[in-house]
Amino acid sequence: MRLVLDANLSPKRIGSSLQKRGHDVLSLASDAALGALDDPQVLELAAEQSRILVTRNARDFAPLLREWAEADRHHAGCILIWTLAHSEFGAIIRGVTRLLDDRPDPKQWRDVTAAL
Repeated sequence: MRLVLDANLSPKRIGSSLQKRGHDVLSLASDAALGALDDPQVLELAAEQSRILVTRNARDFAPLLREWAEADRHHAGCILIWTLAHSEFGAIIRGVTRLLDDRPDPKQWRDVTAAL
């Protein structure tokens, strides 16, 4: 699966683990220019590259995703992490993996927002 990890998620602890599971992971924290993107630009990048966005910034992305839905704009999917702390690497990896296993076809993720 093609993923983009928002800048608030560890490329080393989370990104590399997801890559080892066979996912194509773009980590915004690994690139200063990408890490500086604002939320609308992050969602735009994920949509343009057909990547599922994974973020702990659920508070800001939930309304942005609602705006996109109301404007009939499409994205490749989004996983909003509401309840897990940044340091709960194992729980985040297990949760993301479970959600991806539940929808193994990228087409199943189009315009879907899932929560952890």
